[in-house]
Amino acid sequence: MFGRRKKSGAAEDAAGEAEQVVDAVDGEDAAAPRRVNLPPAPRPDGPWDISEVSTPEEGRVDLGGIFVPGVEGMELRVEVAGDAIVAATVVLRDSAVQLQAFAAPKKEGIWGEVRDEIAGGITQQGGAIEEVEGPLGWELRAQVPVQLPDGNRGVQLVRFVGVDGPRWFLRGVISGQGAVQPEAAGLLEQIVRDTVVVRGEGPMAPRDPIVLKLPNDAQMVPDGVQQDDQAGSRFSGGMGQLQRGPEISEIR
Repeated sequence: MFGRRKKSGAAEDAAGEAEQVVDAVDGEDAAAPRRVNLPPAPRPDGPWDISEVSTPEEGRVDLGGIFVPGVEGMELRVEVAGDAIVAATVVLRDSAVQLQAFAAPKKEGIWGEVRDEIAGGITQQGGAIEEVEGPLGWELRAQVPVQLPDGNRGVQLVRFVGVDGPRWFLRGVISGQGAVQPEAAGLLEQIVRDTVVVRGEGPMAPRDPIVLKLPNDAQMVPDGVQQDDQAGSRFSGGMGQLQRGPEISEIR
């Protein structure tokens, strides 16, 4: 089951907020000199480049630019910018991870400077950032300002993870319980590790999004439409169980 959307759902609000922050910072710092990054670190546990996997379609959903691991009980949503599909979000119970791949330079990674930009943008908006070394390497744990349904201000806890690969960069945004409880994060982290990136050989500017596509047999579900669970489907049983949890706190 696929959901196509232009606006984020409950556990994914912070991912959309963060994208706006990063876009704003990119625009402000376009003329600033770029920090030189080290070459991409080894990835013995993934995520993988298409050249490193013999059968990427095995156990994964082919979205063109990335192959996303299939997990029982998950819902897979795609996100659009204009007419292009640029991100995929896996919703699993009360957690979610947004996956987005970008082009990167041949000889240097960009996750270090992307982290700096995300951190700067969130702190400018009144949020808080902690940079830690997590299971997927260096990551940001953020308290992102959000507006609660009752109009009050609150914060949502979000984890930004990233991995540099050969001429690509994969970013993951973990929200919901996966950003709060380590035991809920393990499967989402494994989804990031098992993702396969297909950059292609064509010329792309660094940070250009690697565009995705829907599988030919995709079943589209309009955003906001509740679906009955389908026994045996690895794409069923998602958003009906997704609710705002303790990861969102009111500011008084």
